[in-house]
Amino acid sequence: MVKRYVSLLLVVLLFVNPARAFNYNPGLSSSDFNLELNPFFVNDARSMSLSGYSGTGKDNAGPGLNRSGAIVLGTEALIITGIMTSLYVSWYSGSETGGFHFYNDNGEWLQMDKVGHANSCYNFANIGYEALAMTGLDEKHSILYGAPLGITIMTMVEIFDALSSDWGFSWGDMGANILGTGLFMGQQALWHEQRIALKYSYHNSGCSKYDVKNPVTMERDYIMGKDWLDRLYEDYSGITVWLACDVKSLFMNDRSRYPSWLGWAIGYGAEGMTGEYNNYQPAGHVGDDGNWGRGWEYAPGQLAYMPNDARLRRLFLAPDIDISRIPCKNKTLKHVLRVLSAIKIPTPTLEYRPGEDSFCWHWFYF
Repeated sequence: MVKRYVSLLLVVLLFVNPARAFNYNPGLSSSDFNLELNPFFVNDARSMSLSGYSGTGKDNAGPGLNRSGAIVLGTEALIITGIMTSLYVSWYSGSETGGFHFYNDNGEWLQMDKVGHANSCYNFANIGYEALAMTGLDEKHSILYGAPLGITIMTMVEIFDALSSDWGFSWGDMGANILGTGLFMGQQALWHEQRIALKYSYHNSGCSKYDVKNPVTMERDYIMGKDWLDRLYEDYSGITVWLACDVKSLFMNDRSRYPSWLGWAIGYGAEGMTGEYNNYQPAGHVGDDGNWGRGWEYAPGQLAYMPNDARLRRLFLAPDIDISRIPCKNKTLKHVLRVLSAIKIPTPTLEYRPGEDSFCWHWFYF
């Protein structure tokens, strides 16, 4: 359920900016109005003037923060509050609560949930940053106020988990959250651009039909997604997370003719998972051990289980088309492209399966 609200948050933050989003001095040249400037190393007055802040007037909400930026931050806070309230009602209110406790889930889903946490926090940091940058807020404050968006949401989720008897606070999840947020904020502070990005792709794995948790009562839990929107986030067997590198900015100078939008990406995925730790059929008292796989009801009352050796890690190498670096004069569209670049565009892909020690080729992989 939280994933649905997070998706809504992405859309709202992109378009919540008022009409005066680009509140800059028309007398400045296009090279002067550049969000890639280095406000960390120029005086505050200059960086504030470039962001639309002059120290007085109606459009100011405080040092470094204009009215448009304040509206974005306020909207973000309200939406996060709504998400957390709804999440508590839908997920946690029906479970027993107890003292703050920890839970080690580092072995679940062949670590796909961990790379998913890192990817989510990285790209929500990008969304928070771009939403504020669209208002004309300077670089430093866009990073400090906007980039912690994802880790703020995920930390509150972990706290809810820690107070629920069904889950617990996961240091693995928090480590992944910090890694994803730090990757974005560190690059933005150092280079004022993202030269190494985390991206996402998905294809329907078919594992979501294995949703029968209890072979006696035929109870279903839809742990891999009930519909296509749930599966985008919960069908770990169909998700791939990519580490995409901008070849030109990392290894070449600006005079190089190598296209800036063409990079390379290394992907990590897994397949054949119908349970957190294994695919085995439940034995003994059903439900005593939540690590069992789920079954597919191929006929009324008849279940089939995916073999446990179907659980395989997958590594990928593919060219990456970075739409955020395609030349674009429209500044609003450029911000939107930077956010949409979180999706890996399908390209020819080489796959390596460590468990089978084999390679395979995909003309287009998503």
